[in-house]
Amino acid sequence: MVLTDLDNNGPALQRRSLLLGTASLLLAGCAPPVPAPPAVAAGPLTLLGEATIPYRFNFRDTTVGGLSAIDYDPVTGLFDLLSDDRSAAAPARLYRARLGLSAEGLHPPELLDVITLKQANGQAWPGRKNAVSGVPVPDPEALRRLPNGNFLWTSEGDLMRGFGPALYEARADGTLVREFALPACFAVGKEHGARYNLAFEGLAVNRSGTMAWVAMENALQQDGPTPTVTSRGGPCRFTLFDVPTGNAVRQLAYAADAIPIAPLIPGAFADNGVSEILPIDEHRLLVLERAYAIGRGMSLRLYQIDTRDGSDTLKLDTLTPANHQPARKTLVADFAHLGLSRLDNTEGMTWGPDLPDGRRSLWVVSDDNFNPLQVTQIAVFAVSGL
Repeated sequence: MVLTDLDNNGPALQRRSLLLGTASLLLAGCAPPVPAPPAVAAGPLTLLGEATIPYRFNFRDTTVGGLSAIDYDPVTGLFDLLSDDRSAAAPARLYRARLGLSAEGLHPPELLDVITLKQANGQAWPGRKNAVSGVPVPDPEALRRLPNGNFLWTSEGDLMRGFGPALYEARADGTLVREFALPACFAVGKEHGARYNLAFEGLAVNRSGTMAWVAMENALQQDGPTPTVTSRGGPCRFTLFDVPTGNAVRQLAYAADAIPIAPLIPGAFADNGVSEILPIDEHRLLVLERAYAIGRGMSLRLYQIDTRDGSDTLKLDTLTPANHQPARKTLVADFAHLGLSRLDNTEGMTWGPDLPDGRRSLWVVSDDNFNPLQVTQIAVFAVSGL
């Protein structure tokens, strides 16, 4: 999801205007954020540290921001950070970074390289100002590296120009290998397929790189409405792809919560949806729900599901309460109780290297939407009991 838009077009600009219009409500009397205290635990998660990347930080002639995905590469020990810039500030891209953790906390992020996402012809993807007929302007949202060095990435699509969401495979240098064929339920239509900016937001790949789950942020148009403060709306579809063949082989319905916080001004903008997924093991997924309400700020809640639970919806073009059973979910943590200096638009989540005591490390990154009122926040947690 993008609350602001570098091209100043469409619903994203409306959201930006609303956010800026309530800046005084959000910031009045607030001091600058301070580092979070170490070792704050809430259930299975313990905060180990957090760091930020400066607003509009320039790296190799690109503006760093909009970081919507994070993934750890165990071969190099580095992290990938995907920007959701629609080739506006610079061509669609990802960054390679070194993120260090010690007893003193999280070290300042060190950017090492920028990789431009490319089309099959080797050219960078176009932006809206240089759009090419027949070629979508990508909206990158999720990324996972495969064991062979390639990586998968998703785009929420270019719906204003008739292009739906997409799942791509690219080589290590960003060159396109293929686009996956999607089930018919995702076909773009007047009342069919994804909504603008509410599509492929999460991506999870198993350890062997053979299976990939792709998660919708909100319901497809034909599956129901978006959430409100009184209703959770229609289900989000999680689709499982066999990576070697490219075929979709299974699909689950996930019921996101109703918007947990009402906007300060009744009727003002508020939303909730899935912002990332991550495998716990071969069958279980972590699911991050991210909500925002004008004048009230963010809410972040982490759930887990078992993908063997719930009915297979792959062959259903339209979901109704009577024709499927959503996967059951269990709350793992509410980020409001984890000791972070602030909650922001967290959209990326990955497992990092195991900690010296044997626990897993969970890393998250927030998308600042290229907005001075937000922050690019990287945080790391120790995880036990999952």
